[in-house]
Formats: sequence, C-alpha cells, structure tokens
Amino acid sequence: MWASVSGVPDLAVHPSSLFPPRGPPALRITHLMSAPKLALLIVSLVIQASAVAATQTQGEVGEGVPKFWIRPGYRCDLVAQNIGETRFLALGDDGALYVSQPNRGTISTLRLVDGQYKKIATFVSKYPSVHGLCWKDGFLWFTQSGGIFKARCTDGTGVANDVRTIIPNGSLPSGGHWWRSILVDDTGFYTSIGDSGNTTDQMDTDRQKVWHYDAEGHGKTLFASGLRNTEKLLFRPGTDEVWGMDHGSDWYGASYGDKEGRQPITDEIPGEKFNHYVKGGFYGHPFFVAGRFPRPEFANRPDLIDWAEKTIMPAISFGAHWAPNGWCFYTGDAFPDAKGDAFMSFHGSWNRQHPAGYRIERTFFDKLTGQPYGHYMVLGCIDGSGSILARPADVIQAPDGTLLWTDDSRNRIYRLSYSGAK
Repeated sequence: MWASVSGVPDLAVHPSSLFPPRGPPALRITHLMSAPKLALLIVSLVIQASAVAATQTQGEVGEGVPKFWIRPGYRCDLVAQNIGETRFLALGDDGALYVSQPNRGTISTLRLVDGQYKKIATFVSKYPSVHGLCWKDGFLWFTQSGGIFKARCTDGTGVANDVRTIIPNGSLPSGGHWWRSILVDDTGFYTSIGDSGNTTDQMDTDRQKVWHYDAEGHGKTLFASGLRNTEKLLFRPGTDEVWGMDHGSDWYGASYGDKEGRQPITDEIPGEKFNHYVKGGFYGHPFFVAGRFPRPEFANRPDLIDWAEKTIMPAISFGAHWAPNGWCFYTGDAFPDAKGDAFMSFHGSWNRQHPAGYRIERTFFDKLTGQPYGHYMVLGCIDGSGSILARPADVIQAPDGTLLWTDDSRNRIYRLSYSGAK
C-alpha cells in the first residue's frame, strides 16, 4: 500500500515512512519530519540523483583514444598501432595475437609488451585477401578468397615454419563477397561463401551457403543456405550450435524510386541478421529480407511461398546497413553478468544517406533459453559532427577477460575493459 501526502500532488509515500522505524538514531530522523517535509526531501534527493545520473553519460578513455561515445562502466584503451592493416584477430595457445591483413596478403604475429601489442614477425605472406582466422589444436587456420590453409610456428620466432594447404586457392569461388569464414571443430571445419553481388539468385552454386568439410578438406556437405555474407562463424559456448551475423542486401528501395541522396526506404531496410544456423536450414537470401519480406525483384516467383515456408527467421536483428563483421561470445568474468552474451563489431554503412553502424554492440542472451533478447551500444564511433572516428572490424576476448577490437580505417587495436563505474 502507498499513502498520499497532503499538499503534495501526484506523490505517494510508503506507510512505513510515516511511522517510527526501528534502528539507530541516525536512521530515525525521517519520522520526526512532517509528511510534506518528507515528501520535499524525497523530491530533492531524486532531483540530485537525476542530476548525477545525467552527468554519467560517458565511460572512460585512455591516452590517444578518439572521442568515442563509451557506455558508462566501460573503458577504451589504445593497445596497438603502426602495425599495418588490422582486420580479423585470433589468439593462440602460444600467447601470440594474430591479425589478418588482406590487402598485404599477410598475417602478422603480435605479442603483449608493457601493455601494448607489438609486431614481432610476419606469420605468413603472399596470401592476397587473407581474412578469417581460427586457432585449433596448435594450428592457426586461415582463409583466402578461394582457399583454406593452416599453419604453425614451432621455433618461437612468430614465423610459420609449417604451412599446410587444406583446399588450394582457386578451388572455391572467389571475388564478390569474399569467401572468408572458418570455424574448426573436432570433425573438420565450417566455412561460408557469400553472394557474388548484391541479390543474385545463386541457389544452384556453391555461393550463399555454409559448408562443412572433414579436416583434410574432403567430405564436402551442405550445412545451411540462404546467406548473403556471413564473415564469422562461432559455436555458442558449451554447445555445438553454429551462429553467425549475416549482412542485409543493399538498395531495397530502388524498385520504388529510391536513388542516391534520396533513399528513405533503402536507409532503413533491411536490418542485419544474427542467425543460429542449423543443418539444412534456409535463411531467406536472396528472395527475402527481414526474415520473410520479399525483395521486389523476386515478388513474381511462382515458388515464393514455398521458399517463405522454409525460411528461418533471424534470432535477432540490428540496424540497416550496420555491416556486422567480427564478433565473439563472452566466457570471461571481467564484465559483470556478461558471461554467455555476445559482443559484436559493426563496420558501418557505405551507401546509407545518413551513416549508421560504426560501433561495438553487446547482445544479451537469456541464461535459461540460450536465445538473444536484446542489445545495446557499448562504444560508438560517430562524433557529434558526423565524422567517422573508427570502423570496427573484429572483436575477441583476451585471456584476462577484456576485449580487443580492431579499427581497419586507422589500423589500430583497442582494448575494452570494465571501469567499475555504477
């Protein structure tokens, strides 16, 4: 029950506040006040608390970090620069941090020295478009746009002295949306091949699909289809569930009159998709966006309803053209109550009239159902004037539970940590 306070409209006070409470004298002061005075005290405290909360709109930044928007409770530090490209990351059991550099065709080996990651060697070179990375059983598996390899260093130099070709370059479709994902398990590996363009019907090709191979690159089996461009595949911790972020298609509004500079439909449709991929699953592309909403180019297909019935809806969706790239499931303890959640990097829109994306997002997973139910921005890379401060490409968990993320526009690596702010 709640009691109204005379003379103070629209304010209620719990009856316990109007009777002498038990406890030490310092805790009994409120019962000596009249109800109106107590109400005014409560209002004053609420206003003061609100003023304090209003100032706590920004997390912490370290030296050399641009003026990102950072959620209170988080801190961002610069931990690597002047190392060349910074695209995808992988941490090895050997303590090294590996970063793919597709334009250079290299993977660099970094080590943590006095709080900064320093390049110690070029792990491999002469692999143009090298992209996805996955560490498994002492080997760094990596992808090229058209081939798959694994390598290791056995002498401590950081240079791979054992490089093995699993699928020769040129054996798989290349170009277009690069073939890039690699997820290795005890039976082999998963990989995805994206659309060669925007919304091409390539259902009868190897594109727009996730494939599974045995560890030697044989035994090719279709796992899932209906993808546009999934750059990173991961298992949800403690399960064999395969998850990935798939890019939405561009220029949805073109058939309705959208054009560059005036594109209200295209700017908001379609959203990016976070999918739980299952064997035999179809996820809509290229016929549908946002689950089962047809693209106008395919509206007259006689079998459209059949494909709609097969389409698996996304587990959760994000803003249009945010361009998700790398991401990770969180298994550490450095962020309170974050175990089981996902942290995701969004590279940002390229053809949106008003830029969007350019951020690190945290997606919450229900501990009971194992399903995502919401998300919020941890770090934003667009300042008040609309300038782009970074383009996040990947985010991974470091051994100490903090997060490392790459900016491939300025070729930097940052660390996100918990600042302890309430």
